[in-house]
Amino acid sequence: MQPLPGQMSPWIRRFHPAPEAPTRLVCFAHAGGSAPFFFPVSRALTPDLDVLAIQYPGRQDRRNEPCLDSIPELADHIARELRAWTDKPLTLFGHSMGASVAFEVARRLPEEATLLGVVASGRSAPSIVRAERVHEGDDEKILEELRNLSGTDAQLLGDEDIVRMILPALRADYKAVETYVCEPVDATIAAPITVMTGDDDPRTSLEQAKAWSRHTDAEFDLKVFPGGHFYLNDNPTAIIAALADQVAAWVGGRVR
Repeated sequence: MQPLPGQMSPWIRRFHPAPEAPTRLVCFAHAGGSAPFFFPVSRALTPDLDVLAIQYPGRQDRRNEPCLDSIPELADHIARELRAWTDKPLTLFGHSMGASVAFEVARRLPEEATLLGVVASGRSAPSIVRAERVHEGDDEKILEELRNLSGTDAQLLGDEDIVRMILPALRADYKAVETYVCEPVDATIAAPITVMTGDDDPRTSLEQAKAWSRHTDAEFDLKVFPGGHFYLNDNPTAIIAALADQVAAWVGGRVR
């Protein structure tokens, strides 16, 4: 039995319930990330939006569960969980690995769901395949990659206990990202896609970001911000405002 709206599942966190909000924002974290990464987003956008954050297995309160190292498999589980939340229109927002997961979830949502759009952040288009094998390296290679992307506080990566705790999830997530193949390669969704990216992202060029336009049968937009792969940590107020404006525009377009 699926949980009713307001009831939690292991996959979904609802930090600031907003039952009166007209629409929902569903957030998907980066490789090694977890639902609390979006706590500030939830706090800022409530009560205008009902914000849900996806908690992948193998981390934090789900650390004793097996990690999933396949984006399609993650999307299968999450799409099933979101069936209970389709009583209101949804916007999917994913950063880095989360952008790929959000796109695949969008493809799997039931017909009765109203998808306003997908906001894909810090990730190249699904049709672009890159030969990366970080997940096949030793632990230090994975941690070095994380340091280079500035995704985790350097002090945390120096704590052996924390490193030991997060490494299994990191390795699984990198495998999911690096082995992901969009099938078919030119798959599209009916909803619009907006891409947000940093102008100095070493993992996503502007051309790779623009290639997301191939994956929607509706409108496409690209928003470029100062910063690298984790540009959204540099100026969170501006990013959250841009996200809120985008959802409002999609809601307004649907009303019109």
